Amino acid sequence: MPLNTIVMSKRKSFGDLVKGNQPVLVDFYATWCGPCKMMPPILQDLKNRMGDSIKIVKIDVDKNPEVAQRFGVRSVPTLMLFQQGKATWRTAGVQPAHQLEQVLSQQIAS
Repeated sequence: MPLNTIVMSKRKSFGDLVKGNQPVLVDFYATWCGPCKMMPPILQDLKNRMGDSIKIVKIDVDKNPEVAQRFGVRSVPTLMLFQQGKATWRTAGVQPAHQLEQVLSQQIAS
């Protein structure tokens, strides 16, 4: 299951992307960021572990500055969990997949 890299367009807003019943983990990243380059295999491992219980998308902060600014993203990578359109959890920096799985499973269950 490949991860989605999203560039916001007039056809699909960020709000449309994160609303709905399926939790969405958003990876705010930049192409020039060294730690951000470590995240794709970690997120793919996380997706393999969690399956359809979560949707994972990547948002390039340089191509989507208004979204990054709206959510106060000041460092990359920043991960945010959205449930039914609302941000319910966030962290910054590289995290191992097993740790993310544990935290996100708790967040989704609550």
